[in-house]
Amino acid sequence: MCQGSDEAVDAVYRSDWGRIVAALIHLVGDFEVAEEAAQEAFAAAVDQWRTSGVPEFPRAWIIQTARHKAIDRIRRSKLHKEKVESYATLSKTAEEPDYDLEEIPDDRLRLIFTCCHPALAPEAQVALTLRTLGGLETDEIARAFLVPAPTMAQRLVRAQRKIRDAGIPYTVPGANDMPERLDAVQTVIYLIFNEGYATTRSSSLLRTDLCAEAIRLGRLVRTLLSPPPSEVTGLLALMLLHDARRDARLDESGDIIILEEQDRSLWDQRQIGEALPLVDEALQGEPGPFAVQAAIAALHCRAARAQDTDWPQILRLYDVLERLQPSPIVSLNRAVAVAMARGPVPALALVDALAAEGDLDNYHLLHSARADLLRRIGSSEEAAKSYERALELVTNDSERRFLERRLREVLA
Repeated sequence: MCQGSDEAVDAVYRSDWGRIVAALIHLVGDFEVAEEAAQEAFAAAVDQWRTSGVPEFPRAWIIQTARHKAIDRIRRSKLHKEKVESYATLSKTAEEPDYDLEEIPDDRLRLIFTCCHPALAPEAQVALTLRTLGGLETDEIARAFLVPAPTMAQRLVRAQRKIRDAGIPYTVPGANDMPERLDAVQTVIYLIFNEGYATTRSSSLLRTDLCAEAIRLGRLVRTLLSPPPSEVTGLLALMLLHDARRDARLDESGDIIILEEQDRSLWDQRQIGEALPLVDEALQGEPGPFAVQAAIAALHCRAARAQDTDWPQILRLYDVLERLQPSPIVSLNRAVAVAMARGPVPALALVDALAAEGDLDNYHLLHSARADLLRRIGSSEEAAKSYERALELVTNDSERRFLERRLREVLA
C-alpha cells in the first residue's frame, strides 16, 4: 500500500470538490450525474492510488475518471441518445478546461448562479450550492439551517431534479438578471465561509480551503458588478476580517483561544488593511446586514488590546443588525455583546429568554454562552449543566475540548 494515498484522496476532496463537480457539470450538463460520477471517482482513487501511487495531477485524474464514469452512466440511462448527442456536441464546440491549472475560473461561478436560480426555493438555492460547490455533507448543511438531516436530504434531491426537469441553464446571468439572484449568492458564499471558519465535523476548528474559496467567490462576484452593491463589498470585508484572525484562534495543540486571549500580533494586518476601506465603502448610504457585521468585525480588529474594544459601539451595531435581520442567532450574539458592555446579569436574562423560546435548543453555542455567563456570576453548578448540554450537541473536536476544559474548571 502506498503511503499517504488515503490522505491525498482526502486532501483533494476537501480542497477541490467544488472545482471537480463544476467542471463535470460543464461537461455533462447534469447535476446528479456529475455528483455521483465524482463520488465514484473518489472511491476509485482510494483503491487505485493505494497500489499505483498518487498521480502527478490528482485533481485532473479525478476529473478524467469521473468524466468516463459519467459517460458510462449516461449511456445506461433512459436519456441515452439525447444526452450522448448533447455531450458530443459540447465536446466539439466548447474548449475543455485545463485541469492542471490552479483555477477553473468560470465553471464555479456558473455553478453558483445556476444553483441560485429564482425558480428554486431560497432554502434550496443555498443548500444545493453548499452541497455541490462546497462539498458539505447533508448534516453539515442541515446544521446551518437548523433543520433535521432527512429534511435537508429531501430538499437537495428536489432541487437537483428541478434544475434538470426545468432545463435551468448553466450560465452566469446578465446584468438585468443579476440582482434577483444576488441575495442567495451572498448567503451561500457566507455559509461556505462559516463552515470553514467553524467546521462542523473535524479534529480542527478550521477548514482554510473553504474560507479561501468563499473569499475568492466573494471577490469574483464583486468584480461582476459595477459599481458593486454595498452588501457585496460588506460581505467581502467581513470574510477578510474574520479570516485575518485565523492564525491566533488555535494554539499549537489545535485548541481554541477565545478572542479576548488571542495574540493580536498574529492577526494578518495586510488583510485587515485591505478590508477596512471596504468596510467604510459598504457603510455609505443605507448599510445592510453584511455591512453592519463587517463594521462589528472592524471594531474588533481596530482594537490593539482586548480591553480597548469598543463594546458599547458593538452593541449599538447589534441593535441595528437585529432590526435589519431579526433571528435567534443574531439575538444570541447581541446578548454576548450585552455581557461585555453591561455585564453578565442582563445578558443572562436575554439568553434565558432565547432558551425558553426553544428555537436554539439544539444549538450548542446557546448552551455554551449560557454556561459562560453562569460561570462569570459564580453559579458553577448551573454552569456545569449548560456545559454538559453543549457537549451533547457539539460535533467539532476543538470546540469539544474547549467545553470539556471549561466544565472541569467549574467543577473544580
